[in-house]
Amino acid sequence: MKALVKGAGVAGLTLAHALATRGAAVTVVDRRHGKEETASWFAGGMLAPYCERETAEEAVLALGLGAADWWERALPGSVTHNGTVVVSAARDLGELDRFAARTAGFIWLGQDKLAELEPALTGRFRRALFFTEEAHLDPRQVLTRLECKLVGLGVAFEGPEGIAEAGFDVIADCTGAARIGSDAALRGVRGEMLVLRAPGMVLSRPVRLLHPRFPIYVVPRGNGHFMVGATMIESDAAGPITVRSIMELLNAAYSLNPAFAEAEIVETGVGIRPAYPDNLPRIERAGRTISVNGLYRHGFLLAPAMAERAADMIFDSQPARELLYEAHR
Repeated sequence: MKALVKGAGVAGLTLAHALATRGAAVTVVDRRHGKEETASWFAGGMLAPYCERETAEEAVLALGLGAADWWERALPGSVTHNGTVVVSAARDLGELDRFAARTAGFIWLGQDKLAELEPALTGRFRRALFFTEEAHLDPRQVLTRLECKLVGLGVAFEGPEGIAEAGFDVIADCTGAARIGSDAALRGVRGEMLVLRAPGMVLSRPVRLLHPRFPIYVVPRGNGHFMVGATMIESDAAGPITVRSIMELLNAAYSLNPAFAEAEIVETGVGIRPAYPDNLPRIERAGRTISVNGLYRHGFLLAPAMAERAADMIFDSQPARELLYEAHR
């Protein structure tokens, strides 16, 4: 089996891994100049299927439950299993109750228990939700390590120039937002993020701050660095982050702990998430071409399951076209 995988974001690399570990000869091509230009590079890396169920279909929970184990098997030591904390301002406690009613897998924490779990949040919130089974990873470390592993497995990485598709048994399109426009059902959802350096701040796990319009999260990256994200704007415009978004993200960080006011902004970033109308991913096959797309904001959570299912389709020669996600609805 000779497979050509288009796209070197999380969808393409996980599919390349699934194919290579089953014995396929895999070539990965990407029109960009490096993984730093993919939406995956700006992701939060939260493996939080229970939290995502608050706004997502049941399929996201079903497909995402095994993500942390997949990443740990593929890249040992890459996953931090410390759970997720969800909080809200006192005026928004109704949002916390609503979040709890739509999710599962959590325990309630009062102020004292929250302070024991995350001392940096002492006295800041009356109560919180603690999703004990969730995890997180550093997307940039994971993408880099996965690419190195794939090279070790014999996967070739090439630019798009000079690649003859005729020489491959299967072509897998994992180009994500690059297909917006050519796939009429696909749209872009803009996500903006910050990286802050706050050496005196310590968080052991992702913390989500609920807001009536959208939640903001803060994810520890180590060495005093924190990723703060992310906006959800119905747009595929890839320009620089806006002042409004910076203010909202910084206000959220400050609400968690005013010490963030002294943090340094070391990076801003924008990623365009590819999404279908129902915000669920799709695998489609037509002849020898297969497409994996629509991961929306669930890239690292859903990519492993979608990659393994796409590999099943490729090796089992299933029917010409299948929307695999429908089986999980």
